[in-house]
Amino acid sequence: MSVKHPIISVTGSSGAGTTSVKQTFDRIFEREGIKATSIEGDAFHRYDRADMKIVMQEEAEKGNNHFSHFGPECNRLEDLESVFRQFSESGTGRIRNYVHDDIEAECYGTPPGTFTEWREIPDDTELLFYEGLHGAVVTGEVNLAQHCDLTIGVTPVINLEWIQKIQRDKGERGYSTEAIRDTILRRMPDYINYICPQFSQTDINFQRIPTVDTSNAFIARYIPTADESMVVIRFKNPRGIDFPYLVSMIHDSFMSRANTIVIPGGKLAIAMQLILTPMILRLMERRRRAR
Repeated sequence: MSVKHPIISVTGSSGAGTTSVKQTFDRIFEREGIKATSIEGDAFHRYDRADMKIVMQEEAEKGNNHFSHFGPECNRLEDLESVFRQFSESGTGRIRNYVHDDIEAECYGTPPGTFTEWREIPDDTELLFYEGLHGAVVTGEVNLAQHCDLTIGVTPVINLEWIQKIQRDKGERGYSTEAIRDTILRRMPDYINYICPQFSQTDINFQRIPTVDTSNAFIARYIPTADESMVVIRFKNPRGIDFPYLVSMIHDSFMSRANTIVIPGGKLAIAMQLILTPMILRLMERRRRAR
């Protein structure tokens, strides 16, 4: 953690919706004039797309059918922690991007499925923002959570998470249902051991729960809409959270526990604005005073 060089981390599984949460943060940063540098978890994968296929096949031939991006073996978590530590201490660090598709390839001048060259974090960066799989991971070798000033977990119930992943991978990437099912099964041990435990480290969890039947995620034809969902928002430390104000501002919301508010799914954007904006501004005010 750092007063002068704050770090915000959004963590969640593939298909959880962390990218949508990032967009909310981007709007806050732009509105408040905050110079934030964003890094993505995919940029710290150990292998590019082609090499990952080769290594995965090699691992399968050894009998390891659970080799996945969810686990530490496939990620440069030690390098990610080094960036977190270095930024928190001095506001510096080396980052890169993973190129997902042709649009990004045109932007970065690097083929899809590869990484850009490493580059330095811009000198005028006021805040480092991470979005990806391992933003609050703690293992025997690394502890990402200790370096973050604000950690957010995005954790839809698992059937909804699967539906979101299936619909995305089929629609945007052309994968078959069978291939997606195999991926889910391969990742499950790492999901249990490295993804789920992070949500006990996070400061706030946003968990979307559908109010329609999602019993069989693999036959769902569409993702439940926001209006067909509720969102459970859990605060690790509720001290300083004005729950009466939030309940009054977010219609049809209610408290389910002393540290938990439940809101209609369609109100998530406004809830995030109401909750996160004051937290971000406090981080920036602390930074200003320290400098």
